[in-house]
Amino acid sequence: MGRVTTTSVSRVYADVNAKLGPSWHEYDNLQVQWGSQDHYEIVRKVGRGKYSEPTTSQVFEGVNIVNDEKCVIKVLKPVKKKKIKREIKILQNLAGGPNIVALLDVVRDPSSKIPSLITEAVRNIDFKVLYPRFGDLDVRFYMFELLKALDFCHSKGIMHRDVKPHNVMIDHEHRKLRLIDWGLAEFYHPRTQYNVRVASRYFKGPELLVDFQEYDYSLDMWSFGCMFASMIFRKEPFFHGHDNYDQLVKIAKVLGTDELYAYLNKYDIELDAQYDEILQRYPRRSWSRFITTENQRYISNEAIDLLDNLLRYDHQERLTAREAQAHPYFKARDLMSVFTIGTTLFGSKVDLKAFGLASKIQFTSSPDSSALLLLPYAGRRANFQAYLANWGYTVYKRLRIVKKYERTFSLRGSRL
Repeated sequence: MGRVTTTSVSRVYADVNAKLGPSWHEYDNLQVQWGSQDHYEIVRKVGRGKYSEPTTSQVFEGVNIVNDEKCVIKVLKPVKKKKIKREIKILQNLAGGPNIVALLDVVRDPSSKIPSLITEAVRNIDFKVLYPRFGDLDVRFYMFELLKALDFCHSKGIMHRDVKPHNVMIDHEHRKLRLIDWGLAEFYHPRTQYNVRVASRYFKGPELLVDFQEYDYSLDMWSFGCMFASMIFRKEPFFHGHDNYDQLVKIAKVLGTDELYAYLNKYDIELDAQYDEILQRYPRRSWSRFITTENQRYISNEAIDLLDNLLRYDHQERLTAREAQAHPYFKARDLMSVFTIGTTLFGSKVDLKAFGLASKIQFTSSPDSSALLLLPYAGRRANFQAYLANWGYTVYKRLRIVKKYERTFSLRGSRL
């Protein structure tokens, strides 16, 4: 890779760590308060987390035998103590933040000295099983929840650097999301050169693939954009490269090479010579090329605009997490009690206790239509009508709800 001569500073939260001071961001001399390993028992293995080195940590479902509460036990395999302290420090700094996994304890094996992180348990369903079940409103809801976590950690001067579905735990029954695995996270300092061997291949930003080391929080927004593209286009992963070189080629085939070279010129980046053989000239593809009959119900002008402002070569041009939250795509985020019903539930009764409604309702629709049932957490019909109006729905008598260009469906037996 070529030498970079142009510097880059984050558009937001650039001086957070300087303002908070060394006690906030320095972790080399962190004095860890070790808990008792005897308080926890392993139940079963659930996965593993990765550091930049070719070593992994093992993750287990566990239980606190003192209070009988479930937990997650992340056993950290031998890596530099500095990295372990960094993860602990970051989790401590982010404690209590929205949708940030909670660090409950830190323990160490008395004989091997191998440390383990004890974090809150989330009743997660594997994303390959869960995401295909999502309706349009589910995608909007969980993407907004993830943005809350990202904006919070960025506001505290921290880049996650490994945003991907595997690190986003979702308890769909309780509509709870947690951003986990902070092993690659790092404190952001302007004009600092960071290791580009972070993030998982399919979610690596172009800056990593061209060896641009002065990256910032916007790296997380590229990864977020990749997740979002996968969800709305039903293509997992969205950019499927066979290696890091091919990953950039896959991106260029969508975003175009003219835009890529404009980015390289702006930051004085010289591509690795290996790209001379594999990177051809590609025009920018329209996002509409990815719309199919299977995914069109997730697509809107707002969704495409949001995606277009996330997946940008130039990290300075990407939306920040705060800006993304304000995007029109999330305009109905006040509808916190949203439930999506698909064709398999047509004509069935649905228990709505989780949504604050004591009664059950009968859902009726033609068997081949796809409809969204929107339920307010508040019981005032006028407010419900206002919320629905924001989404383009009109409420008629007897709660017959119609959206322009879509089929009609009705709610019976509900008490609003």
